[in-house]
Amino acid sequence: MSVLSDPRFAEALSHLADYLGSHLRVSIAALALGLAVSFPLALLARNRPALRNVMLGAASVVQTVPGLALLALFYPLLLALAALTLRWFGLSFSAFGFLPAVLALALYSMLPVLRNTITGLNGVDASLIEAAKGVGMTERQALTMVELPLALPVIMAGIRTAAVWVIGTATLSTPIGQTSLGNYIFAGLQTQNWVLVVFGCVAAAVLALAVDQLLALIEHGLRTRSRARVGLGTATIALMVAASLLPSLAGGSARYVVGAKTFTEQYVLSALISERLQAAGLSATSRAGLGSSVIYEALKNGDIDVYVDYSGTLWANQFHHKEQLPREALLTALKQDLAKDKVTLLGELGFENAYALVMPRKKAEALGIRSIADLARHTSTMSIAGDYEFFSRPEWAALRDAYGLAFRAQRQMQPDFMYAAVASGEVDIIAGYTSDGLIAKYDLVVLDDPQHAIPPYDAILLLSPKRSDDRALQDALRPLLGRIDIATMQQANLRASGSDAESSPQAVARWLWTKIGK
Repeated sequence: MSVLSDPRFAEALSHLADYLGSHLRVSIAALALGLAVSFPLALLARNRPALRNVMLGAASVVQTVPGLALLALFYPLLLALAALTLRWFGLSFSAFGFLPAVLALALYSMLPVLRNTITGLNGVDASLIEAAKGVGMTERQALTMVELPLALPVIMAGIRTAAVWVIGTATLSTPIGQTSLGNYIFAGLQTQNWVLVVFGCVAAAVLALAVDQLLALIEHGLRTRSRARVGLGTATIALMVAASLLPSLAGGSARYVVGAKTFTEQYVLSALISERLQAAGLSATSRAGLGSSVIYEALKNGDIDVYVDYSGTLWANQFHHKEQLPREALLTALKQDLAKDKVTLLGELGFENAYALVMPRKKAEALGIRSIADLARHTSTMSIAGDYEFFSRPEWAALRDAYGLAFRAQRQMQPDFMYAAVASGEVDIIAGYTSDGLIAKYDLVVLDDPQHAIPPYDAILLLSPKRSDDRALQDALRPLLGRIDIATMQQANLRASGSDAESSPQAVARWLWTKIGK
C-alpha cells in the first residue's frame, strides 16, 4: 500500500486546514508582535551601548530557555494575571492556547530582529549619513531615506530567521492548548502513528520554507525597487493569513471542547467522547496533547468542557493531599475538592489506570520479586524509567520513601517506548500504567504495592463549571459511565499501539463503543 492510499494519510489531510490555519495564525501574530516591539527597541538602543548590551543579552537568555518550557511558563503567569484583572476590574481573559503561545513565540522572535537591525544600521557608512545631513536632511529623514534602505538586507535576514524560528517552535504549543501542526507530531508520537509524525514535520518545514521565500521576495523587491515583487510577496502572505482565518470562522463558537492529556489512552477516550457527543447531535472538537498542569486549569476556567482524569492524579497532584484513603473515601473527598472549583464529577468509567512498577515476568520470577518490597533489595543494581513527569510527582516520592527505593539510575522516556525498553533489558524497571495493553504484549508483570503507597486511579469524567447544568451533554455521556472494565481498556490501548489504520484513536474509539454500547 502506498503512503498516499494509506487511510492514516487521509486522516492527516482531513485535519490540515484546521491545524495549518491555527499554526499560521499564531505564528503571524507572534512575529508581528515581536517586530512591533523589537524594531523600535533596536532604533532606540543602536547608539546606546549600555542599553544595547542589556537588550541583546536579555534576548539571548530567552533563546537558552527550551521552547516547551517557555510556552508552558506563560500559562500560569497569565492565569494569575486573569484572576487579578477579574478581581480588580471585573474583566477576565483566556490564558489558554492562543495568548500564551503568541507571547512566548514573540519573545523567541526578538533576538534576530534586534541583532540584525542594530548591526545593519550601525554598518551603514558614516560618510553617507554625513552627506545626507549635508544636503539638509533631518535625522529622521536620513534614517528613513538612507540608513534603513541600506540596512534593509541585513534587517530582512533577521526577520526571515525570526519567522523560521517562530514557525518551528509553534509546533510545541500543543500542550498549552494551541492547535498547530504540532498536533500531528504529539498525537503521532503518543499513538506510534508515524504517518502523522512525518506529515506534521513535513508540513511545518514546508510552511517555514514558504514564508522564508516570500519574505526573501519582498526583500529583493525592496532592494531593487520592484513594486511587483513586493506586491506579490505581500499579497501572498495576506492571502495565507486570510485563508488561515476561514476554519475558525466556519467552526462557530457553540461546539463542545473535549480535552486529552499526552498519552495513548487519553487520545482514545477523547475520540470516544467526541463520537458520543456527535452521535447525540452535539458538535464537538478536541484539544488533545494537553499537559497535566494545564488541562485541569483549562477545565476549571471553561476553556475545555469535558475530559477524563484519574482520581489519584487529582488527589495527589492537583489538590496536594498526602494521606492515603480507600477508593470510595478518596472519591467522596475528591468530589468535595472539585465542588469548591465548581467542577462536576459526572461519574467513573469503570476502570483504574494506576501508576505501577513493572518488570519482565521471567526476570521477576528468577529473582523472586513479587512486590515492591521484594524489589527494594535489588534496586542498587537496577535502573528505572518513567514518563516525563513521574519522577517529579508526589507518587514517586511516596513510593521511594515507603520502600526505601534507591535505583542505580533513573531515565525519562516517552510512555510507549518504556515498555520496549524494559522488555529488551535496556532498563530493569518502568513506571507503567495498569490499563496499558503493552504489559501483556511484552509479557511484563505488575508488582504488588502492599503498603498502598500509590493511591487509587479511577478514570472519571469531569465537566467544566459552565456545563454543570448542561443536561444534553450529561445525557450524551452517561452511557459511558461504569461500562469500561480494565480488560476492555487494555485491549483498546493495545489496539491503539499498532501501526495500521485501525490503530487510530478514532478507529479504536469506534471499536470500544461496539464493546460497551450494547
